[in-house]
Amino acid sequence: MINKISPSVEQALAGIHDGATVMIGGFGGAGQPAELIDGLIAHGAKDLVIVNNNAGNGDTGLAALLKAGRVRKIICSFPRQADSYVFDELYHSGKIELELVPQGNLAERIRAAGAGIGAFFTPTGYGTELAKGKEVREINGRHYVLEYPIFADFALIKAETGDRWGNLLYRKTARNFGPIMATAAQCTIASVHDIVELGQIDPEVVVTPGLFVKHIVKVPRSATGPAGFKQD
Repeated sequence: MINKISPSVEQALAGIHDGATVMIGGFGGAGQPAELIDGLIAHGAKDLVIVNNNAGNGDTGLAALLKAGRVRKIICSFPRQADSYVFDELYHSGKIELELVPQGNLAERIRAAGAGIGAFFTPTGYGTELAKGKEVREINGRHYVLEYPIFADFALIKAETGDRWGNLLYRKTARNFGPIMATAAQCTIASVHDIVELGQIDPEVVVTPGLFVKHIVKVPRSATGPAGFKQD
């Protein structure tokens, strides 16, 4: 009998190893799997490569993982903001590597990994520092830059509802990077607020099929998330 429900965050994360590439869902606080990030800190895996839209807010969530010294490199589109002081300090002291990727390119590189696309050409980044050293091709009079997929060993995502097969539904903007990250990782771990019986999720509305999910774990619902962001 297929049952992907883990009894605890600790057990769901047990397989994460040192040096792993880990995608973490979320757009700011919306959809950030805070409980899984806290569990990853407690787990102790180090030398991680993190793929996320930003580089953390304040000193909780992703920022706390960086502050704990567990991250060797971060791949993101928006590393600096008013309260990204943890990342700023690590970066300026040479304690963390940064691969800066335009947001659309980041999403498409993740999606390409899940879709089995070997590489793709995009106009975004052409003529900038981000295109240095990359193949450029002119197509129909416009210049494009060759970009490659981003694969991960693990993806940590947050969903609203799941079942024991791992089928997932999200809540509004909390969906963001979750669905594409789930397809691009060898092992996807999802936190959910509600676990329902098989058949209670209409197959027509499943966003992430259980095929792409290895573990789900139920976490409490809270009014606010990391750095005081309202949870979605």
